[in-house]
Amino acid sequence: MRAIFIADAHLKYMHDDNYRMLLQFLNEQRGALDALFILGDLFEFWIGHRSMPFPQYQPILNELLRLQSEGVAIHYFEGNHDFHLGPFFTETIQARVYRSAALLELDGKKVYACHGDQINTRDVGYRLLRFALHNRLTGIVARFVPPSITVKLADRMARNSKKKYRRRASKWNYHAILRAFAERRFTDGCDTFITGHFHIPLQEQTGPQGKQTIVSLGDWIHRYSYAEWEDGAVRLKIYQPASNEHPQRCRTGTDTARHAPEG
Repeated sequence: MRAIFIADAHLKYMHDDNYRMLLQFLNEQRGALDALFILGDLFEFWIGHRSMPFPQYQPILNELLRLQSEGVAIHYFEGNHDFHLGPFFTETIQARVYRSAALLELDGKKVYACHGDQINTRDVGYRLLRFALHNRLTGIVARFVPPSITVKLADRMARNSKKKYRRRASKWNYHAILRAFAERRFTDGCDTFITGHFHIPLQEQTGPQGKQTIVSLGDWIHRYSYAEWEDGAVRLKIYQPASNEHPQRCRTGTDTARHAPEG
């Protein structure tokens, strides 16, 4: 089995580099992919709409539809910027949508996958905000909000999110938080832990004989990092096209663990 895990693209406009790069990357996966796992925050903001109200997202949605039509299973984990995905993604895209973390079985291995925004249990302020935004009543109300208002709200939330992320990154030791959370999942019998949200590209082997794997996906904003699962093994990689016209496939991200988080 070959699968790709991506997270935190925070797509906004079609002319943005990360948007064009993701379209290029996904197009290159055609015919060589069994499953695509999106671990949240693919979009800068998406909430509650039954149809597709944002024309700037049509190219990426077309690419997902094309992959799905060619037999790629699409799994979408809601993040803290895209949630209440509802019928559009389950019916139109035919994706499997996860409202929170899930335990997957891939090639006989147990994989704990999540967006990751619930990992830091000590961030009480964020957890309260998440509860307010993710509850079902908010999802129902959001369906009736005009897209123009949604876009303005998205821009405002994006600015606030970047400011708060920098403050949180200086306050919390995210590497330690990730490792502690992963260790608890390994105690429960998992083999692999994969998360998004933290914008920290990290892969570590731990446990007896290094057979347990921690992967933090990084982001698809500046780093273009992702994880590739193939035949029971996962590798963190960085997509590095030589140019927009002549893309280079990718290289493994063995040096990514040393990068500091960004907003």
